[in-house]
Amino acid sequence: MTIPTITPKTIADILNQADCLHSADEVQTALDEMGVAITEKLQHKNPIILCVMTGAVIPTGHLLTRLHFPLELDYIHATRYQGTNKGGALHWQAEPRTSLKDRVVLIVDDILDGGLTLQAIRGYCLEKGASEVYTAVMVDKPRTREPGVNLTPDFIGVTTENRYLFGFGLDYHNYLRNVPGIYAVGKGHEVE
Repeated sequence: MTIPTITPKTIADILNQADCLHSADEVQTALDEMGVAITEKLQHKNPIILCVMTGAVIPTGHLLTRLHFPLELDYIHATRYQGTNKGGALHWQAEPRTSLKDRVVLIVDDILDGGLTLQAIRGYCLEKGASEVYTAVMVDKPRTREPGVNLTPDFIGVTTENRYLFGFGLDYHNYLRNVPGIYAVGKGHEVE
Protein backbone atom coordinates (compact mmCIF):
# COMPACT_ATOMS: atom_id res chain seq x y z
CA MET A 1 0.00 0.00 0.00
CA THR A 2 1.35 3.41 -0.87
CA ILE A 3 1.17 6.13 1.69
CA PRO A 4 -0.35 9.31 0.23
CA THR A 5 1.63 12.53 0.19
CA ILE A 6 0.64 14.41 3.31
CA THR A 7 1.07 18.16 3.42
CA PRO A 8 0.29 20.62 6.21
CA LYS A 9 -2.69 21.78 4.12
CA THR A 10 -3.99 18.20 3.85
CA ILE A 11 -3.78 17.79 7.62
CA ALA A 12 -5.50 21.14 8.22
CA ASP A 13 -8.29 20.15 5.81
CA ILE A 14 -8.77 16.79 7.52
CA LEU A 15 -8.96 18.41 10.94
CA ASN A 16 -11.32 21.16 9.78
CA GLN A 17 -13.70 18.70 8.10
CA ALA A 18 -13.64 16.07 10.86
CA ASP A 19 -16.54 15.19 13.14
CA CYS A 20 -15.84 15.47 16.86
CA LEU A 21 -17.15 12.27 18.46
CA HIS A 22 -15.79 12.92 21.98
CA SER A 23 -14.62 16.35 23.13
CA ALA A 24 -11.48 16.90 25.20
CA ASP A 25 -13.69 17.28 28.31
CA GLU A 26 -15.47 13.98 27.56
CA VAL A 27 -12.12 12.24 27.12
CA GLN A 28 -10.91 13.60 30.48
CA THR A 29 -14.10 12.42 32.18
CA ALA A 30 -13.63 8.97 30.64
CA LEU A 31 -10.04 8.88 31.93
CA ASP A 32 -11.27 9.83 35.42
CA GLU A 33 -13.71 6.91 35.32
CA MET A 34 -11.05 4.52 34.02
CA GLY A 35 -8.68 5.65 36.77
CA VAL A 36 -11.26 4.86 39.45
CA ALA A 37 -12.02 1.43 37.97
CA ILE A 38 -8.34 0.52 37.53
CA THR A 39 -7.51 1.70 41.06
CA GLU A 40 -10.32 -0.42 42.47
CA LYS A 41 -9.01 -3.51 40.69
CA LEU A 42 -5.23 -3.11 40.80
CA GLN A 43 -4.21 -0.82 43.67
CA HIS A 44 -2.93 -3.71 45.81
CA LYS A 45 -1.34 -5.74 43.00
CA ASN A 46 1.86 -3.74 42.22
CA PRO A 47 1.17 -3.87 38.47
CA ILE A 48 3.34 -3.17 35.48
CA ILE A 49 1.60 -0.71 33.19
CA LEU A 50 2.57 -1.64 29.64
CA CYS A 51 2.08 1.20 27.14
CA VAL A 52 1.55 0.05 23.56
CA MET A 53 3.60 2.40 21.41
CA THR A 54 3.02 4.70 19.70
CA GLY A 55 -0.71 5.35 19.93
CA ALA A 56 -1.10 4.71 23.64
CA VAL A 57 1.58 7.14 24.79
CA ILE A 58 -0.96 9.98 25.23
CA PRO A 59 -3.73 7.97 26.93
CA THR A 60 -1.16 6.19 29.13
CA GLY A 61 0.42 9.45 30.28
CA HIS A 62 -2.94 10.95 31.19
CA LEU A 63 -4.10 7.74 32.85
CA LEU A 64 -0.97 7.44 35.01
CA THR A 65 -1.70 10.77 36.68
CA ARG A 66 -4.94 9.22 37.96
CA LEU A 67 -3.36 6.09 39.46
CA HIS A 68 -2.15 6.86 42.97
CA PHE A 69 -0.70 3.50 43.99
CA PRO A 70 2.59 1.63 43.48
CA LEU A 71 3.15 0.60 39.86
CA GLU A 72 5.89 0.26 37.28
CA LEU A 73 5.79 1.58 33.73
CA ASP A 74 7.24 -0.03 30.63
CA TYR A 75 6.32 -0.19 26.96
CA ILE A 76 5.97 -2.59 24.09
CA HIS A 77 5.95 -1.70 20.42
CA ALA A 78 4.05 -3.97 18.09
CA THR A 79 2.26 -2.62 15.05
CA ARG A 80 0.24 -3.74 12.09
CA TYR A 81 -0.07 -0.31 10.49
CA GLN A 82 3.43 1.18 10.06
CA GLY A 83 2.10 4.62 9.08
CA THR A 84 -0.66 3.32 6.82
CA ASN A 85 -4.40 3.09 7.36
CA LYS A 86 -4.70 -0.65 6.73
CA GLY A 87 -3.37 -3.33 9.06
CA GLY A 88 -0.98 -5.97 7.81
CA ALA A 89 1.28 -8.51 9.47
CA LEU A 90 2.22 -7.84 13.09
CA HIS A 91 5.72 -6.36 13.46
CA TRP A 92 7.42 -6.58 16.89
CA GLN A 93 9.64 -3.53 17.27
CA ALA A 94 10.41 -3.43 21.01
CA GLU A 95 9.81 -5.74 23.94
CA PRO A 96 9.49 -4.59 27.57
CA ARG A 97 12.71 -4.34 29.57
CA THR A 98 10.95 -5.30 32.80
CA SER A 99 10.44 -8.98 33.54
CA LEU A 100 6.76 -9.89 33.41
CA LYS A 101 7.23 -13.18 35.26
CA ASP A 102 4.77 -13.55 38.15
CA ARG A 103 3.61 -9.95 37.71
CA VAL A 104 0.22 -8.39 37.14
CA VAL A 105 0.24 -6.51 33.83
CA LEU A 106 -2.11 -3.82 32.57
CA ILE A 107 -1.75 -3.28 28.82
CA VAL A 108 -2.86 0.21 27.78
CA ASP A 109 -3.65 0.74 24.10
CA ASP A 110 -5.23 3.57 22.16
CA ILE A 111 -7.97 1.54 20.44
CA LEU A 112 -9.55 -1.87 20.15
CA ASP A 113 -10.42 -2.16 16.49
CA GLY A 114 -9.81 -5.53 14.79
CA GLY A 115 -8.17 -6.78 17.99
CA LEU A 116 -5.22 -8.74 16.56
CA THR A 117 -2.49 -6.52 18.03
CA LEU A 118 -3.95 -6.33 21.54
CA GLN A 119 -4.69 -10.06 21.59
CA ALA A 120 -1.13 -10.84 20.46
CA ILE A 121 0.36 -8.57 23.14
CA ARG A 122 -1.85 -10.18 25.78
CA GLY A 123 -0.62 -13.60 24.63
CA TYR A 124 2.97 -12.38 24.72
CA CYS A 125 2.57 -11.26 28.35
CA LEU A 126 1.16 -14.64 29.36
CA GLU A 127 4.00 -16.44 27.52
CA LYS A 128 6.49 -14.32 29.48
CA GLY A 129 4.94 -15.56 32.74
CA ALA A 130 2.59 -12.76 33.78
CA SER A 131 0.30 -13.96 36.58
CA GLU A 132 -2.61 -11.79 35.42
CA VAL A 133 -3.09 -9.63 32.33
CA TYR A 134 -5.64 -6.82 32.10
CA THR A 135 -6.35 -4.61 29.10
CA ALA A 136 -7.37 -0.96 28.91
CA VAL A 137 -8.24 0.92 25.73
CA MET A 138 -9.01 4.59 25.28
CA VAL A 139 -11.41 3.78 22.43
CA ASP A 140 -13.48 0.69 21.79
CA LYS A 141 -14.70 0.71 18.21
CA PRO A 142 -17.46 -1.89 18.06
CA ARG A 143 -17.11 -3.77 14.83
CA THR A 144 -16.56 -7.29 13.70
CA ARG A 145 -13.23 -8.33 15.15
CA GLU A 146 -10.64 -10.11 13.05
CA PRO A 147 -11.03 -13.90 12.73
CA GLY A 148 -9.81 -15.63 15.88
CA VAL A 149 -10.05 -12.56 18.10
CA ASN A 150 -12.00 -13.11 21.28
CA LEU A 151 -11.06 -10.18 23.48
CA THR A 152 -13.08 -7.76 25.56
CA PRO A 153 -11.09 -4.98 27.26
CA ASP A 154 -11.25 -4.84 31.04
CA PHE A 155 -11.30 -1.04 31.01
CA ILE A 156 -12.74 1.17 28.25
CA GLY A 157 -12.59 4.95 27.97
CA VAL A 158 -15.09 5.74 25.21
CA THR A 159 -17.00 3.86 22.55
CA THR A 160 -17.34 5.20 19.03
CA GLU A 161 -19.03 4.34 15.79
CA ASN A 162 -17.08 2.35 13.20
CA ARG A 163 -15.28 5.17 11.37
CA TYR A 164 -11.66 6.11 10.78
CA LEU A 165 -10.59 7.96 13.92
CA PHE A 166 -7.81 10.27 15.03
CA GLY A 167 -6.89 12.28 18.12
CA PHE A 168 -5.72 11.54 21.65
CA GLY A 169 -3.10 9.08 20.42
CA LEU A 170 -4.92 7.82 17.33
CA ASP A 171 -3.34 8.93 14.08
CA TYR A 172 -4.10 9.76 10.50
CA HIS A 173 -0.97 8.66 8.59
CA ASN A 174 1.17 9.45 11.67
CA TYR A 175 -0.40 12.90 12.12
CA LEU A 176 -3.06 14.31 14.46
CA ARG A 177 -2.25 12.12 17.50
CA ASN A 178 -1.94 15.35 19.49
CA VAL A 179 -5.54 16.50 18.94
CA PRO A 180 -7.16 16.54 22.41
CA GLY A 181 -10.50 14.89 21.52
CA ILE A 182 -11.56 11.86 19.48
CA TYR A 183 -12.48 12.71 15.89
CA ALA A 184 -13.75 10.84 12.83
CA VAL A 185 -12.41 11.65 9.40
CA GLY A 186 -15.02 13.66 7.48
CA LYS A 187 -16.52 13.31 4.04
CA GLY A 188 -14.04 13.25 1.20
CA HIS A 189 -11.19 11.95 3.40
CA GLU A 190 -12.61 8.53 4.27
CA VAL A 191 -10.14 5.69 4.12
CA GLU A 192 -10.77 2.11 3.16
